Amino acid sequence: MNYKDYIIEVPDFPVEGVSFKDISPLLATPTVFRETIYKMGKLVGIKRTQPPYVTQYPDYWIAVDARGFIFASALSYEFGGGIVMCRKKGKLPPPVTSYGYKTEYSQDTLEIKEGSGTAIVVDDVLATGGTLQVVNDIAELAGYKVLNNLVLIDLKYVPRVDWFKLNIESLIEYE
Repeated sequence: MNYKDYIIEVPDFPVEGVSFKDISPLLATPTVFRETIYKMGKLVGIKRTQPPYVTQYPDYWIAVDARGFIFASALSYEFGGGIVMCRKKGKLPPPVTSYGYKTEYSQDTLEIKEGSGTAIVVDDVLATGGTLQVVNDIAELAGYKVLNNLVLIDLKYVPRVDWFKLNIESLIEYE
């Protein structure tokens, strides 16, 4: 299946020079979305002996605000494991672990609930890698052992931040 057939490129959105990848058609097509989740699970080594039995899965799927919530929830439902949300400052009730960082344009803070166990970090798109790297760092600080990182789309043509050092699994790549 060519998943790119279900992604619309929107030029100059949200700002001029950016080619936004609209995944709405993929999400709106049940058979494609279902296969997407199954294939994403396989990318990180999740195995099913027969539906709905799963032979291995992480304790948690760490969902990156906001579209990562969609994929982490579906992966949790399909394969097991809980969901831990990683959100922008002030969106989770205390107590939380906070982590401030600088982007190319601003300064942001992410927060996550403390816990323990294995986890896979899930987001929709990887561009510069800054957010995903920070999510990994804050997850480790909060007590989770990150096993892998999983994204729907990897924008390989976007330069990564200098401090990006992660292994990434992606279903769709744009060179």
